[in-house]
Amino acid sequence: MRELPHTHSCFVCGESNPLGLKLRFETDGRIVQARFRLRPEHIGFKNVVHGGLLATVLDEIMVWACAVQTRQFAFCAELNVRFLKPLPPGEEVLVTGELTANRKNRIFEAKAAVQNVAGTTLAEATGKYLPIQAADVTEMLTELVGDASWLTSQHA
Repeated sequence: MRELPHTHSCFVCGESNPLGLKLRFETDGRIVQARFRLRPEHIGFKNVVHGGLLATVLDEIMVWACAVQTRQFAFCAELNVRFLKPLPPGEEVLVTGELTANRKNRIFEAKAAVQNVAGTTLAEATGKYLPIQAADVTEMLTELVGDASWLTSQHA
C-alpha cells in the first residue's frame, strides 16, 4: 500500500484544519482505504455518529479512488448513501473506495463502504464525479502535502 498525499485545509484530510478529521489514505493502485475513529463531538443522536460525517468521508474516499485510477481530481456530481447500521463514536472503522467506471474521462463512477473491525458494513455509497478542469488543477496541487507526482503522470 502506498500513502496518498493529503492537503493543508480539507475538512477530511487537511493537516492544518484544526476542526478536521485528519484522515490519511493509502492505495494499492486500485482500492483506496483509511482506518479512523470519529469522536464524541461528531454525534448526531446520542452515541451515534452523524450520518453527514459518514457521507463526507465516503465522498472523499471516492474522490481519491477516481484520482488514483484516472490521474485526475474530480468534484462530486451525485452522491447516494445507504446507512445500514449506526456507528458509535470511538469505534475504529475502515473506509474503502474504488472507481467502478470511467465514462470517456467525462464522468467517473465510484463506490465506497464503511465497515467496522468485525467486517459489518455500516454505510455504503455510490457517486458520480466530474473531472476538474486542467486550468483549476494547478492551484489545487499547491494545496497538497506529500508526493503528488503520480497525479501528473499518465497510465503506462
